[in-house]
This record gives sequence, structure tokens and C-alpha cells, in this order.
Amino acid sequence: MYYEDYDNAGFQDRNGDDVYSKPVRAGKRTYFFDVKATKGNDYYLTITESKRRVERDGRYVYDKHKIFLYKEDFDKFADGLQEVVNYIRERCPTTQEQAPGERAESQEPAPNSFSDVDFETL
Repeated sequence: MYYEDYDNAGFQDRNGDDVYSKPVRAGKRTYFFDVKATKGNDYYLTITESKRRVERDGRYVYDKHKIFLYKEDFDKFADGLQEVVNYIRERCPTTQEQAPGERAESQEPAPNSFSDVDFETL
């Protein structure tokens, strides 16, 4: 899958299996929300977390984790996600009170810039 041809809206329409993609960069991680089509032209969503790390020999590698979400599960997934986000926000109000771009002490320090991601290796 290649991500170098995104238009200004942050996605690319593609023929075949890949329909729509939205990358979201978040610090050292990038999340990819990919809409795909089955042979019967039914859509489903894949969510991929990609995190760059350095090997002992200095090479960069990407750890990837992917889930598949089918449209019959969208509502239950969205409800569950919203419930746990609300739970966290209610119990950790300091994260809500921070200024944009400010990080809590327990989090990793803010990077100076985005990491270069070689999308062809994803």
C-alpha cells in the first residue's frame, strides 16, 4: 500500500481493494484509517498503528498493529470507544486542562518535529 499520493484533504481515492485512507500523525506514532472494499463491493475499515523504532544496528523499523472493523460492528465499537474515552476524561481531568501541545509529566517528551515515515515499508 502506498501513501505518497495523498491530496490536500489528506486522503487518496484508489481503485480496487483500497477505497479511502486517512493518516493521523501523533508523536512517534502514525494511525492509518483505511476503508477497503470486498470483492462484493462491501466496505470495511482497517485501523493500523505504526511506530518507528531503532534496531541495535541503527536501522529504523516500524512496529505495526492492525485491527479490522466491519460495518455491522461500527456502532458497538464507537459506543465502547466513547465510553472509555469519557471514563478517562472524567478520571484524569489534568489531561483536559492542559494547553494544546503541552504534555503530562508521565508522557514522553514532545518531539521537535514529525518523524520521517517510509510509507512503502508499511
